[in-house]
Amino acid sequence: MSNLLPFRSVVIFGGAGFIGSNWAHHLLETTDARIHIYDNLSRPGVEQNLQWLEREAAGTGRLKSTIADTRNASQVARAVQSATEIYHFAAQVAVTTSITDPRLDFDVNVGGTLNVLEAARSTGRRPFLLFTSTNKVYGAMSARELVRSGRRYTCLDSEGTDESQPLDFYSPYGCSKGAADQYVRDYSRMFGIPTVVFRMSCIAGARQFGNEDQGWVAHFLYSVLQGTPLVVYGNGCQVRDVLCVRDLVRAFEAVITNANKTAGEIYNVGGGCQNAVSVLEVIEHIEKLTGKRLQFKRQDPRPGDQLLYVTNHSKLTRHVGWKPTLDVKATLEVIYDWWRSERKSFSPHSAIPALRAANLQEVPGAVQ
Repeated sequence: MSNLLPFRSVVIFGGAGFIGSNWAHHLLETTDARIHIYDNLSRPGVEQNLQWLEREAAGTGRLKSTIADTRNASQVARAVQSATEIYHFAAQVAVTTSITDPRLDFDVNVGGTLNVLEAARSTGRRPFLLFTSTNKVYGAMSARELVRSGRRYTCLDSEGTDESQPLDFYSPYGCSKGAADQYVRDYSRMFGIPTVVFRMSCIAGARQFGNEDQGWVAHFLYSVLQGTPLVVYGNGCQVRDVLCVRDLVRAFEAVITNANKTAGEIYNVGGGCQNAVSVLEVIEHIEKLTGKRLQFKRQDPRPGDQLLYVTNHSKLTRHVGWKPTLDVKATLEVIYDWWRSERKSFSPHSAIPALRAANLQEVPGAVQ
């Protein structure tokens, strides 16, 4: 690795978040990269992730943080001046917020992304840039023929969704993330910046403060552990493929190591068919793991929900040899272990349970 990338100056937008903090920690542990965390700390809990990273990097001089917003173009430009790699994870993630305030959603997801791209272009050095998009760019995918089988939906096409699936943005959130991922792709074609787009399915793992806005698998687990009831929209047979953040981190490393092959590409990234699971099946896994019953009530499904989304990651596998290694059960165990080590963060007086009043977003059955 050091021969391919002798000097790594890494900027992570959204670096205190769930995915960003896991990636930053991986870099601290396995490389000599200098890391710049750029985050507005708007999501409750992420301050703890930043403090954890600062403890891990104490005395090394390798970690820097900037508390700022990607909508501030001048601050973004300053942050990337010496970057050799840029990871753009910062986003507005709630569909309900995008419906309530489409302008805010656009400004953060499209405007913020354009600021990052322009800042990268202005360096003149063409730094590697990875952007995390979403499966929501494919819309409701309602034209597929689905069959309800037991506790889940199944599809006649069992290989999952690959990158040939037509784009069909749905909701302001889908539009903003879809527009952003097209900008990222085009900056590779037009300006020669080596960009990669990951259209991701359900990511779960340690350091995820799951709540109704994002992180439904973790949110379900925390709810049963705390005896907090939740809402399941629809019949619970909706299916997603789950990818552990540890495997996502491996995918990041694979695409930067093979940037000569991955630059300019878009990849669907998720747990794949072997890690496809329904809402009801996740509840069953959690109850077996914890020995507790999950209390929930049902509400009508929300418009635009994908009843079934499973990633076909064969393109990424062909290009870099990456495959998921952790299944759904192992991923839940990872989250459970982390929750036990950070139990104080989930006390009744912490900021995390206060989010219980927010609208459910990433749980299949909700608009996403």
